[in-house]
Amino acid sequence: MSSRPPTVLVSGASIAGPALAYWLGRHGYAVTVVERSPALRPGGYAIDVRGAALDVAQRMGVREQIREQRTRQQGMTVVHGRRDRRIDITGPTFDQAPAASPGIEIMRDDLCATLYQAAADNTEYLFDDTITAIDQGPDGAKVTFENAAPRTFDIVVGADGLHSATRSLAFGPEHRYRRDLGAYVAIFTTDNYRGLDHWAEIRNTPGRLMGMYAARGNTTAMGLFLFRAEESLGHDHRDEDQQKRILEAVFAGAGWEAPELLRRMRTAEDFYFDTVSQIRMDRWTAGRVALVGDAGYGPSPMSGQGTSLAIVGAYVLAGELKAAGGDHTAAFPRYEARMRGFVRANQDIAGDGLKVLAPRTPAGVWLRNQAFRAAPIAARFGGLIDKVHSAANAIDLPAY
Repeated sequence: MSSRPPTVLVSGASIAGPALAYWLGRHGYAVTVVERSPALRPGGYAIDVRGAALDVAQRMGVREQIREQRTRQQGMTVVHGRRDRRIDITGPTFDQAPAASPGIEIMRDDLCATLYQAAADNTEYLFDDTITAIDQGPDGAKVTFENAAPRTFDIVVGADGLHSATRSLAFGPEHRYRRDLGAYVAIFTTDNYRGLDHWAEIRNTPGRLMGMYAARGNTTAMGLFLFRAEESLGHDHRDEDQQKRILEAVFAGAGWEAPELLRRMRTAEDFYFDTVSQIRMDRWTAGRVALVGDAGYGPSPMSGQGTSLAIVGAYVLAGELKAAGGDHTAAFPRYEARMRGFVRANQDIAGDGLKVLAPRTPAGVWLRNQAFRAAPIAARFGGLIDKVHSAANAIDLPAY
């Protein structure tokens, strides 16, 4: 490295961005994070930190803080049949099972805040702004912003999620890389009007799931919708009203709590809706630009591993840059080589998660429910817990 600290622009302040900023700052880089939202985005669903990602959290010194913020979910009720009968599932969950899949379940915005604070002392944050152009040259990448004046950085990293603007600018349009899994998901915060106590409730009809789970010490709840759609709906991912109309049409007449959940969804302040998709790319780097997390290799929410991939990817990318003395031409190929198998293993489990959560047919729903009723907790997910555990640990982390 030269006497001048190398400069890195990171786009995105959710999970991957602040995690990367922390490690780059620790390795002596001058880091700027740009985020489209005016502040850290509130809300979001419960997410899991497992396997290698917990090792990274330990090395960051935030593992205990994350553990203290865990959701402490105790179980789930599956509501089924015309009479809304109930199957209660208790015992070890992904969040609690030390033998099956050691991990921590935490609300997304809690984890974002923890990572933001970890990186804050060594990071410049630009909120309410976004990248509009990247002009790469031999001496750096000149970045044009929507609001701020243009600046030149040594490296630019897209950590800006499934619909990454950085990826579109440096690699081409999203449709080249997005692989839809044939489903859509929505989530929002509401009152815990059913009085759930560290508990979740779900109900399926063929190809559809609705439910809610307690959050933040039972003070609120998260409403959830998931449905299959064989053809793309062609929705605008920034048109919230359109998305809510789609859900109202899909879940009209679905029974149980559908009318109340849809009503509450209408006034939710932190509504999220998107396709269940993966990002699959042959390469995650181009010149001075790299992608990390969902922007480069999102596995979809059905894998349960997007957060862990983001945290591990940030650690590896920063570590390889350190190991290469700041030479991105050497570091980027090593980053890709070290992460490729780990990414593939975690993307490959997404289909199993969708089969469990949203069976396509009445027979599929019935069979899934019978398995829930009859089997021990470790077998209730058809081996999914073991697959997740294996994928979450499918990488050896160097001590950079």
